[in-house]
Amino acid sequence: MNSRILSPAVAAGTLLISGPAWADAATVDDVVVTANRRPTPADAVGSSVTVIRRDDIERFQWRSLPEALQLSPGLNVVQTGGTGGRASVFIRGANANHTKVLIDGVDANDPSQGGVFDFGAILTSDIERIEVLRGPQSGLYGSDAIGGVVNIVTRPPGGPLRLRARLEGGAHETFDQGAGVSGQAGVVGFAFDLAHARTGASDTTPLALLPAGRARHADSYENLTLSGRLNARPSARLELDGTVRWSDGDLRFTGDEGFPSAPAAEPSRQDARSLVTRGEARIDAVPDRLEVRAGVGRADYRTRLQGPGGAAPTYNRGDRTEADLRFDLVLPRGAALVAGIEAERERLKDQPVRYRNDNRAAFAELHLEPAGDLNLTASVRYDDNDRFGGEATWRLAGVYELAATGARLKASYGTGFKAPSLTQLFVSFPDFGFFANPDLDPETSRGFDVGFEQPLGGRVEVGATYFRQTIRNLIQSNAAFTSYENVGRARAEGVEAYAALRLSAAVTARADYTYVDAEDRATGLALLRRPKHRATLSAAWTPAERVALSGSVVHVGGWVDGDRSFTVPRLKADGYTVANLAGEYRLSEAVVLFGRVENLFDERFENPVGFQQPGRGAFAGVRVQWGRGQ
Repeated sequence: MNSRILSPAVAAGTLLISGPAWADAATVDDVVVTANRRPTPADAVGSSVTVIRRDDIERFQWRSLPEALQLSPGLNVVQTGGTGGRASVFIRGANANHTKVLIDGVDANDPSQGGVFDFGAILTSDIERIEVLRGPQSGLYGSDAIGGVVNIVTRPPGGPLRLRARLEGGAHETFDQGAGVSGQAGVVGFAFDLAHARTGASDTTPLALLPAGRARHADSYENLTLSGRLNARPSARLELDGTVRWSDGDLRFTGDEGFPSAPAAEPSRQDARSLVTRGEARIDAVPDRLEVRAGVGRADYRTRLQGPGGAAPTYNRGDRTEADLRFDLVLPRGAALVAGIEAERERLKDQPVRYRNDNRAAFAELHLEPAGDLNLTASVRYDDNDRFGGEATWRLAGVYELAATGARLKASYGTGFKAPSLTQLFVSFPDFGFFANPDLDPETSRGFDVGFEQPLGGRVEVGATYFRQTIRNLIQSNAAFTSYENVGRARAEGVEAYAALRLSAAVTARADYTYVDAEDRATGLALLRRPKHRATLSAAWTPAERVALSGSVVHVGGWVDGDRSFTVPRLKADGYTVANLAGEYRLSEAVVLFGRVENLFDERFENPVGFQQPGRGAFAGVRVQWGRGQ
């Protein structure tokens, strides 16, 4: 493994990557950004990373972020119903609010929802790349990164002028459209995207839950997303970047009413808007040696919820503003240093009271290559928070390549923390006798993983990783259910294993298996919504120059969950298996016809319990792209 530390001038998020679909990062000659906060060759990364590329999204025709994440090892995706339903991700047995989400470098976790990110609100039309980094990562990313980090990068600006459009329709009264343009105008590169998705009829409420004589209301969802990126080089050593992503999602769904609760007789409505934006300047202070970056980002969320029966609507609004200064230094002998400072202000509006919390942080990461086949990384970070004081976190990672066999041996150890949310600190519900706790401490974690990746003859690669993590000071309701307190402890351990095959230039396949044993250490009981067994199988085939086919199977074993209203707090949920097929035919260089069948065998299942997932559905459409040089 030769020294291939990349120059700081290689901008994170603007890389066009090729390689087999849904690959573990080190299985191809690729570049990973999230693991070290700078572009790093994948085979020099000691952490567990999965990369999802634009080619994968188009090949499997994934239209929302939960669909795109279904094949990622170590993840369990939970969504309340069909398209647009609220979706959460559990990484390696950690909680749903233990995942840090970045969109074009902006911390996108929602302050108005306890720091939980709604994956169901994200369409994939403008996504160029997704990196899923597993394991505690607070040594680089601070709060929330206990389970891992999901980094979403939108389409890059610049290049030859290209126009694209997509139109499709199908089951569940689905009608989607998208259009985009990218190119270069003088020193300014640009990329703009518009996507509209509508699902008119999705039966997500199980009939068995409805009181006698009550009709079932189908859910519907409509989303409009606009995004854009600009890049300018006013001089050879100065580069300016700007990004903005605005989304408006309107969900009509069946809520609950009464006690014990049951699906309501009238539908509810949620209107959720989000705005994520960032501006950054980069200076090549010493060309190919030292780059200095300064940026400002903001994420703003506004949600209006209208319950059944004409009840007064409720409003949630939260925002986060952050500023950062960073130095990327390339050192001799393949070494590199990344260091920086950050300042962040998080705010929550609670009709009409406003709460806020400020955090300041400093971090550094050193990458070393003491030998040509050995890469080591060490990071440390210190957060100074207005509410709970200081928190120090760190991470060590390494990868060693055995020259004789090509095997890569990988290991990492890190710590993480999750700051109490503004809701937990300040928002009380006196009508129900429940009060916030401003004296909460952060949740903390320690975790490690160790594994290998072994190529076999150029056509096959296998690998496995063992991981273990403990979490302390989990924030839970007290025994009297009157407030929050730091009383929880959890442990999660398991294995992620895969086999990737390239049978020919036309046929690739990959199988993944994840085993997770997640336990509440105080009670000895299994944690909710963490299936022990999860397996996926995916394949892509190009039988002719103009034809491309793909398929996937996702199997999720049984798990423990509560019922829809949690009047039954623990029950055994049945596992399920879902198969999907997709194909496309290229009429010309500019026009592609495509179609897919989701849930091919019409599997009936609920995940989470009480929310029925869509049955079999067929979809078809056309994709058009025109560009200079075609």
